[in-house]
Amino acid sequence: MSANENHAHESPIKTPRQLITVVVLAFVVPIILIVLLVQFITGGSKLDKGSPAMSPEAVAKRIQPVANVNVGEPAKLQTQASGKPDGKKVYESTCAVCHGAGVAGAPKLGDKAAWASRLKTGVASLYAAALKGKNAMPPKGGNPALPDADARAAVDYMVGAAR
Repeated sequence: MSANENHAHESPIKTPRQLITVVVLAFVVPIILIVLLVQFITGGSKLDKGSPAMSPEAVAKRIQPVANVNVGEPAKLQTQASGKPDGKKVYESTCAVCHGAGVAGAPKLGDKAAWASRLKTGVASLYAAALKGKNAMPPKGGNPALPDADARAAVDYMVGAAR
């Protein structure tokens, strides 16, 4: 081996003091760079509690949900002038969501073929299904505030349209 070959494999760190300096700098320099980068990104200013941006209203506005769901008020008794529940109004406000489009197998209003097998079971079983739910249909069409008389009136309306 020549002297040039040995020289090529030597380390630039020759003393323990140089080694300690390199190790300490390897930890300290990245930490300082990260802190400076964070300061640069955040604008270097800290928001104090008296800042308008930290007021409870401003914070609530920033963290509010993207959208809100308003399901409205519970259905009120749908009555006709005669004092009886109005099945058509109940159908339009509650039942039409599924029975209008046939969602999840719900028989469409006026579809005689779809209603035929259901009519064979009798109106009493249709009332029970409307009040207690059946398959994908929740009790009272998903409106627990709907009075039983209104649910029955809606069944009568849909059965009348299927006959």
